[in-house]
Amino acid sequence: MTVFPPAARQTFAASYPEVPHVLPHTLDHHPLLEREALAALAESLPPASIEYNAGDQPIGIDGKPAPTGIPIGETIRRIESANSWAVLKNVEQDPAYAALLEALLADLRPGIEAKTGRMLKTQAFIFVTSPGGVTPYHFDPEHNILLQVRGSKVMTQFPAGDPLYAPDEVHETYHTGGGRELKWREELLAGGTAFPLQAGEALFVPVMAPHFVRNGPEPSISLSITWRSEWSFAEADARAFNGLLRQWGMTPARPGRWPASNRAKALGWRVARKLGAGGTAARTGA
Repeated sequence: MTVFPPAARQTFAASYPEVPHVLPHTLDHHPLLEREALAALAESLPPASIEYNAGDQPIGIDGKPAPTGIPIGETIRRIESANSWAVLKNVEQDPAYAALLEALLADLRPGIEAKTGRMLKTQAFIFVTSPGGVTPYHFDPEHNILLQVRGSKVMTQFPAGDPLYAPDEVHETYHTGGGRELKWREELLAGGTAFPLQAGEALFVPVMAPHFVRNGPEPSISLSITWRSEWSFAEADARAFNGLLRQWGMTPARPGRWPASNRAKALGWRVARKLGAGGTAARTGA
């Protein structure tokens, strides 16, 4: 299955891993991404793989909002009127969705591995959103392509690695078990780039690029395909090591972005973790 046309694959290879860009795709009316199929998938997934809440969130929040109380299957089937936002996590747990993820990534694998090496920890997430729903301001630790399948949305992205938009201390606490939500201030908006997405378009999101998403006037279905690289793990581990240094009273320099390797600090964190000095670090380590 070829979903990204040749010109799109060329654009992606030239822009990866640090330049956000929009790509066309042909993943339309796929039976696994129809509403009833997604409701059935959601009802089959373990509770830890489902997150959903009211859709009318502010751009900035403190911590995760509470669920609506409407069952996840009903939420998806009634998404037009449910005023909800839902994400199905790690849908590759289901063999059919695992095959879809692998087919999508196969299109892009040569361009990815030429820049950041072997693809690690490939995952897929599906977002189902009511009209006007908002995904608040946050960052993610993966290389990410968001494919818009139904409806429309606008993702506003901010420069990755810039502490104005995501302070170093937030990165450090995230990589040792904290949250990924970011403090929002209206003056930050001037530094963002809005990427409108229609069905049939996809957006590449660099590792740790802060962003928020506002849904369009119809229900939306989006598929996020993600992967990690040794480079992304090394940056994450370097961030965690900086958190340890900060606990010791130091003011460490932030890790470099690609193509910086961050190997010394990453190794320091991996050693510290093995010695028990790092606490919990479920989100780091290749």
